[in-house]
Amino acid sequence: MRKRTGNMLLAALLVLSLAGCGGLRYSQVDPESKYFHPRRIGVLPVDVGTYEEARGNVDQTLAGVLIERKWFADVVSGDTIARQFSANEELRKVVMDYMAKLKTVNFSDPQQSKKIGELTQVDALLMVNVDDWNYAVENGEKVAKVGMGMKLIDVTTGKIMWKAGHVVIEKYRVFKPKLPDVARDLVKEMIEHMPH
Repeated sequence: MRKRTGNMLLAALLVLSLAGCGGLRYSQVDPESKYFHPRRIGVLPVDVGTYEEARGNVDQTLAGVLIERKWFADVVSGDTIARQFSANEELRKVVMDYMAKLKTVNFSDPQQSKKIGELTQVDALLMVNVDDWNYAVENGEKVAKVGMGMKLIDVTTGKIMWKAGHVVIEKYRVFKPKLPDVARDLVKEMIEHMPH
């Protein structure tokens, strides 16, 4: 009797633990991230790709969610860094070169990331790209779909401490959910998994 009760309890705990495992579509954490605790984080202007209407919305959402978390002494938003680009040619060039190298050969250049950190006065960079930002019909159901990829970079070493990708899909019948609201839910869910 005691063994049977113990097995049932174990089975119930297993079911409950699996029910809570939603997780991200993709998440990879560097083992050294447990020693990485940046005080100031900078959010590079979001790469919106073909989803131009996401520009501004995602930048503001990211900064807002990071500030709400209170994990960092300071959050430098994508808008602030974009203004710094226009005022500082050296910063604009080093960021463009860094991002081009990261996208084309998947190499986070430590010298360039360190220079970006010095020029923006941050310890970490958060790079974000928008993969989906639309309304669609999938399997006969109307959906609002927002997808993003994120990379957290230690500016002193150039190491990518965390990278993740995820999509949030909200079904609807009559009233379309606002894509910025769906994006906020997505950002909150992804940031929850980010080392800090």
